[in-house]
Amino acid sequence: MTTAPSSQTPPVEGTFFDRIGIPSVLKWGFLGVLLFMTGLGIESNFIAPHLEGRMGSPGESVALVITLYSLAVLVASYLSGALADLWGPKKVMLLGFVIWMVFQVGFLLSIETDSLFLVGLMYFMRGFGFPLFAFAFLVWINITAQPSKAGTAIGWFYVMFTGGLPTLGSLVAIGSIPALGGGAVGETWSMWGSIALIVLGFCCAWFGCHEERGKSRIAPAGESASSVVLAGLRLTASNPKVLQGFLVRLINTAPQFGMFIIMPAVISTTLGWGQSRWLLMTVCVYAGNILFNAFFGAVGDRIGWVNTVRWCGVFASALGLLAWWYVPHLVPAGSTWGYVVSVIAGVTFGIFLAGFVPMGAIMPENAPKHRGAAMAMYTTAAGGATFLGSGTVWVVLTVTGLLGIEDPFIRNSAVIWTFVALYAAAFVMVGHLRTRQDDPAYRREIREADTQALEVQRAEAEQARVTIKD
Repeated sequence: MTTAPSSQTPPVEGTFFDRIGIPSVLKWGFLGVLLFMTGLGIESNFIAPHLEGRMGSPGESVALVITLYSLAVLVASYLSGALADLWGPKKVMLLGFVIWMVFQVGFLLSIETDSLFLVGLMYFMRGFGFPLFAFAFLVWINITAQPSKAGTAIGWFYVMFTGGLPTLGSLVAIGSIPALGGGAVGETWSMWGSIALIVLGFCCAWFGCHEERGKSRIAPAGESASSVVLAGLRLTASNPKVLQGFLVRLINTAPQFGMFIIMPAVISTTLGWGQSRWLLMTVCVYAGNILFNAFFGAVGDRIGWVNTVRWCGVFASALGLLAWWYVPHLVPAGSTWGYVVSVIAGVTFGIFLAGFVPMGAIMPENAPKHRGAAMAMYTTAAGGATFLGSGTVWVVLTVTGLLGIEDPFIRNSAVIWTFVALYAAAFVMVGHLRTRQDDPAYRREIREADTQALEVQRAEAEQARVTIKD
């Protein structure tokens, strides 16, 4: 549906950003995503225990609330791609911002009523907000980036995405919770304060990005609205490679969101390191991810997208996940050196999670005539990872509880090994997704073409300056 990413390069004044893989016409949008996701990330590592404490509800009930929220994220992630095709990414970003603002206020007010149903409803509705904002922008990147730097541009998107959720968000929470009263009171006011960052992020993207293709319909004019919206589902049903790419991306960050549910209590309470150290651990883990998102995007552009995802993403992430879970239990609980080693184990997982970045380029390349539909399924999977992660925790904890297993370590370990099994399935599937970009000769060809296009543009711009001066 959507046309292939244009090789047209942005204006010369933005060539620094273009050289590092960021389309210069969208640079303020990248900052907007960072700020938006920072606001979202403030609550990410305390929302489960916060709701348990405020509502007096068991862990399974809170996990269900978060799972339902994640279901909304999954649906909105699909709509972000489909509606971006239909209306243009910029309008979809506005819709996501409005939804998040309205239902964030509703969610925070509903907590005061002690009604788990109302809390769940508001949180579910709020889940439609951030995917429409963030993943519509990802579609905008995909249709704007230079072909030879498509993987790198997507890597920079995830630098901003993960930089906010959970990294900078957790860092803000470390300072804001004690400053605003500590405990549940500080957590509540921190969530109210997140609104300011969301507004600032939206303003950066809305007023800073003026690239024309993102302002209007991307899909061909002759296609009906229903055809555009349903194109991703039809493509997934008819193209096995798109289906497998969808499943690989779905599995990609599912463990991350699962760990947000089971790890806070384990690190802060069971192992005695406290909430602030858990939040600091999260900052370190995903700071490592931030530093390597653009790196693995560039690695994929150099050595092949599929090779990068399969070995640096799937295989290495599985090992890193096991290390992050088991190392904290093998060192002395509450010890300083044990905490440091545990953080290093978590950072290993965060770094190699970035190895999945080229999936954002692989999926549309496996459906070159239907890039918009493929990106709709990619964004669906990206948001759906939240659902799969939290849903896996809920299902495994429920099943192990029904089997009479009471030891929390055994039950949580079952969750971790379930995620490892999913990674094993992803390892097999990603091998079926090779594209022409995995051919070294083709990679050299598109790099040379983009270099020549930049040189032509620089020469034309210089000639224009000379003409104006004369």
